[in-house]
Amino acid sequence: MPDSTVDRRVLLVHAHPDDETIGTGATMARYAAEGAHVTLVTCTQGELGEILVPELAHLAPEHDDRLGEHRVGELTEAMKHLGVSDHRFLGGPGRYRDSGMVWGDEGRRAVAPEQVDPRSFWAADLRDASDHLVEIIREVRPQVLVTYDENGGYGHPDHIQAHRVAMYASLLAAVPTYRPELGAGWDIAKVYWTAMPRSAIQQGIDAMRERGEDGFGGVESADDLGFVVEDADVAAVVDGGAHIDAKVAAMRAHATQIDVDGPFFALADNVGQSIWAKEHYRLVRGVQGPVDPATGVETDLFAGVVP
Repeated sequence: MPDSTVDRRVLLVHAHPDDETIGTGATMARYAAEGAHVTLVTCTQGELGEILVPELAHLAPEHDDRLGEHRVGELTEAMKHLGVSDHRFLGGPGRYRDSGMVWGDEGRRAVAPEQVDPRSFWAADLRDASDHLVEIIREVRPQVLVTYDENGGYGHPDHIQAHRVAMYASLLAAVPTYRPELGAGWDIAKVYWTAMPRSAIQQGIDAMRERGEDGFGGVESADDLGFVVEDADVAAVVDGGAHIDAKVAAMRAHATQIDVDGPFFALADNVGQSIWAKEHYRLVRGVQGPVDPATGVETDLFAGVVP
């Protein structure tokens, strides 16, 4: 059971194994190294993910259908690199299945398939799924919650559902008379949504084009992507530069999903590492704490939080 007496406790809700490392790995590594209690909740085992390792193609759903259990192992290894020991699957391992996705909007935004498995997370009852998270919130008692925005970042149905579950559960958990058998009520002080600001995306596009690479499907401007947010909407930037090696190692652990040496991640040089070391967030509940006077944003998700 987590030690709720630790001064700083953060809970992250992600959809599939690897999502946590790509979007928040440096943040997780930083807070774990600083002694904060970091709890990761993953909503599915990612059974329908892409398989980038040819010799593991037999794990695909149309063959052995064992990709999920393999990705559990990848996630376990990734968490070792990030220093995170408290990881759970929502409702237990395998409770919710990866819903899958298809590309819509000219391939720049994910959408739900026309048909999904009834076991999928997208088909889950919202309150039932939220109750699983309510119990975790009341156990861990985090001051900070991190999840996706209402669009799930780029539209993946499981990301959208993770957003819905996290937001609903955070409200239910704060009501003392709601299902008291799940624990004493707990009100989370600050809720953040992950964000990809326009300037950071454009920096990545420009850096890749300068090297003659095309890792964004021919997109030349961040304005052409459906998941960017305005820089002014970003309330916090966590600089995990001191922990980029841990993030890269964790990304490598997700070998079936991430080609760390490919052009999209470009982690072999200083440009790629500087981009992926900084993680951006929108504050959607709670009061913004002290900010960096030079940038006007928080540099710590716990800024202003009283233990």
